[in-house]
Amino acid sequence: MTVKLLVVDDSRAMRAYVCGSLKAALLCDVDEASSGFEALRLLPRSRYDMVITDINMPDINGLELVRFVRGAERNRGIPIIIISTQSSDKDKERALDLGATSFIAKPFKPLDIVEIVLSHLIIEESWE
Repeated sequence: MTVKLLVVDDSRAMRAYVCGSLKAALLCDVDEASSGFEALRLLPRSRYDMVITDINMPDINGLELVRFVRGAERNRGIPIIIISTQSSDKDKERALDLGATSFIAKPFKPLDIVEIVLSHLIIEESWE
């Protein structure tokens, strides 16, 4: 089974950094969305194993995206990783309270994102 991820960030450079890191290490399929709105259009079209999203984006921000994803029965169990420069304890707590699975503060190294994605994919696999 091929792992399929959705990376959501309005920064093309950050999407390329995250996608490149994950594709090189995990040999997974990665779809990209440049906004929360675009992510909401993509989610019903495919079965994703994980969503990785920034917080600060135009239209629908990452926290709103978490709320929408958690509100849909089909997507309720998908791990959601938040990556953001907003990394105070309050920001992290808010993201986790809304249903995010994990939080990574920017800047981060490629290995950081790979490790957290792997840890959540392994946890999810063990539950099935």
